[in-house]
Amino acid sequence: MDFKNIKPEDIIPPSSSSGKQEYTKSAILIILAVFLIFSAFSSFYTIEPNEVGVVRRFGRFVRTTSPGLHFKLPWRIEKVNKVKVDYIFKEEFGFRTLKAGIKSQYASRNYDDESLMLTGDLNVLQVEWIVQYKIKDAARFLFHIRDQRKTLRDISESVMRKIVGDYSLNEVLSSKRMEINDIAQQNMQEILDSYSSGIAIVTVKLQDVNPPESVQPAFNEVNEAKQERERMINQAWQIYNQKIPAARGQALKIVKEAEGYAQEKINRALGDAERFLLLLEAYKEAKEVTRRRLYLEKMREIVGKAHKVFIIDEEEKGILPLLRLENGE
Repeated sequence: MDFKNIKPEDIIPPSSSSGKQEYTKSAILIILAVFLIFSAFSSFYTIEPNEVGVVRRFGRFVRTTSPGLHFKLPWRIEKVNKVKVDYIFKEEFGFRTLKAGIKSQYASRNYDDESLMLTGDLNVLQVEWIVQYKIKDAARFLFHIRDQRKTLRDISESVMRKIVGDYSLNEVLSSKRMEINDIAQQNMQEILDSYSSGIAIVTVKLQDVNPPESVQPAFNEVNEAKQERERMINQAWQIYNQKIPAARGQALKIVKEAEGYAQEKINRALGDAERFLLLLEAYKEAKEVTRRRLYLEKMREIVGKAHKVFIIDEEEKGILPLLRLENGE
């Protein structure tokens, strides 16, 4: 068979004009159907309960839509960005959480470029903190700042470094942590509002604050010395609280005894003086009787204290024969 002499009309017979028209109509109908189906699919969108839709027409913001099913112009005339406005986002500084849970897993990489900071008393600390935030204005969040996450992180790091530089090492480690959290949150919110960022800071919280690993042993020794100083101070106060009240009580007792003794002497002196005055009056009225009475009273007092009494004659020259010097008496 001679293929060189074969003509195209011998293989494909010429179509009629009616067949061409039917083919054209079918193609147009198919294209129109595809166009309508694609337009329908690209004209409806759904917003989840925790989201809002930000609609742009030819790149320009026109409206926001609430959760539910909505219509938009198809063929990329209007585009929709879905933004989670009821979701709490979290940024970590100085560390990264790989898997959260009862036993959270953290990245082993060192983030000293974020965490190393200089305190107000020229000490170096590794400060780890978190920032939780939410989107309060979706349109501002999308269009007023270019890189939202990086901007937030840069602002947070700048604010935290400034605040830590205003406090001493001990204040950042313990006593002023809550105050630093509050000031950092307030300052970050002020800067973000000045940028019209549409971001609301929910919380700023210091996590771990420690000295760098290179100075950790020296820092531990300093802490141990401080703890020892506190222990000795507390021990001294304990001894003080034991000894001082007892000494004060003893001193008060001695003072009261001295006051009682002084009052007793004063009362006795007043009584003796009163008795002397009465005796003087009696002596003036009856001198002999009063003299004898005083003599007898004194002798009764003296004799009453003696164990033995010897009465001798006035003419006796000595009393030794009358005394029994037995048994040392």
